[in-house]
Order: sequence, then C-alpha cells, then structure tokens
Amino acid sequence: MRTLNAVETRAALPYGALVVALLDMFEQQQRGDASAPPRSVMALPGGVLLLMPASNRRFASLKVVTVHNANPAHRLPAVQSDLLLMSASTGERLLRLDGNVVTNRRTAALSIAGAQRAGCKSARTLLLIGAGQQARAHAEALIALWGVQRIWIHARGAAACAALAADLRVLGADASYIAAPASVAPQADLVVSATTSSTPVVPENLRHDALVMAVGAFRPDMAEVPAALVRRARIYVDTMEGAQAEAGDLIQAQVDWSGVQPFASARPVAHRDQPVLVKTVGHALWDLAAATLALTQISQVNALA
Repeated sequence: MRTLNAVETRAALPYGALVVALLDMFEQQQRGDASAPPRSVMALPGGVLLLMPASNRRFASLKVVTVHNANPAHRLPAVQSDLLLMSASTGERLLRLDGNVVTNRRTAALSIAGAQRAGCKSARTLLLIGAGQQARAHAEALIALWGVQRIWIHARGAAACAALAADLRVLGADASYIAAPASVAPQADLVVSATTSSTPVVPENLRHDALVMAVGAFRPDMAEVPAALVRRARIYVDTMEGAQAEAGDLIQAQVDWSGVQPFASARPVAHRDQPVLVKTVGHALWDLAAATLALTQISQVNALA
C-alpha cells in the first residue's frame, strides 16, 4: 500500500479531473452501483471519532476523522483525517491519502460538479465569504476551471482576507478584501460561502441570476444563507438525506423538499430567472471518487516513469 502525504495527495487530485470523477460518481449512485451507509460517530475523551465507508463494484474506501477542538492549544490540528482505498473484491489495501486535503479539494470540486448539474458552468465575478481552507480551495478551483477574474473576499479577519487575496492574485485573479459584502453583491454572478457562522452571512441583494455555493453550515442550527434567499432560489444538494439531516440553511427556511434536487438526478435550469443555490454537506461517496482518481493518477505517473 502506498501512502501519500499532503503535498502528494494534492498533486493526485487535480480539480478538473476531480470534477469529472464526481460527475461519474453521481451516475454510479443513480444506477445503484455505488453506496455508502450513514457515518458512524463515537465520542472520545475531549473529542469525537467519525467513520465514513463507501463502496462501488471495484473499490471500497474508509475515511477516519477525529475532531479535538482543544488541540490547537497543544500545537496539534483540531481535525485529523485519513482516507483508505481498498479493493472491493479482495480487501487489499491500495492507497492511503491525507484526509484533510481530500476534504478540501473534493468539496470545492463537488460545488462545481453540482453547479454543472444545475446548468451553471461559468462565472467571472466572485464574492467569497470566508478565508479558511474551504474558501481558498473554492477560489483556486474556480480560477482554474471557470476562469473567475474578479474576487471580493469578506471574513472576520481582514488580515486573513488580505493574505488570501495576495495568493489569489498570483494565480491571475483580481482579488481584494471587502468590508461590506452587500455593497458588491449586485455585481457578483457567483457567491461562495464557507464559514462556520450560525447566522446568515450571504447578502440578500443578489442579482436575479446569481449562483450561490454554500458549504459551511453542517448542522441544523447553522445557516449561512438567509431564509428569504433560500425560499426564492432553485435548490440543488449533494444528497437529499444529508441535506434533510444537516443543512441548516434549508431546514431553518422550511423549504418544500419536493422542489429540492439531488445532484445525481438533477435537471438543469432552463432559464436563470431566479438564484440557484448549490448546497453540500458531504458524503462518503465523494471521498471514494477522490481516492479512485488518486489511484489512477499515480498509476499513470508510474507507467510513464
């Protein structure tokens, strides 16, 4: 079994190929060729352990995550995770990846894949709310795949926003910190919200055809997108069961779930006459797609060596 460190994991998961791998996983899920049970959660002293298995006809994967919020005081990361890929037919261990890198990159690619299933395939101006790892990954992916040119960044820490903006300018985007996101909201054709806020942070004054990618809220008591905006949007989610259990943005808005579309069976928007909301909470199948792609990538590199 080969183990990839964080740098190697990142190199094995190029965003374009990862979007394609996720789109293929949606098809496998729809056909019933890939499945994943609900994640298991176990309390630990001072933290929690999460286990997320998934499988298809060829491979099985298991993501192991621990969360200890007091770890930074001990100079340890609060979240630590590993992703293991195995042969489904023999159980042979094939690959071990850095789980944190996988989560960041596949979540950004998942937002783009979900947007494509909704019929949204481009953007030029981005309002980015948040300056953490998920915000960075989404910005990098959108610059690389959609050619986003103008980025306004808003978060609680102006210094973090400025540092992220400097990095994104190196990638070719005109990026800068914005103190009042509502002031630029009417100019943004795309909004990405990646925060841990429990109250809405996305402005309501978006243009009528705006696309919103919301990835931060992962509990029923959290909501990044205001209820009024949720109710006037066409809504797409990575999985229906995950959204109904965890997507506080939608739960608090009391959405009509019959109108919410999961990525696997989504119908694209014919006319962009209202905002499109792409909401993800995560699923083990997306980790399986990423691990399978990584195996393919390193196999190709080895074949050329």
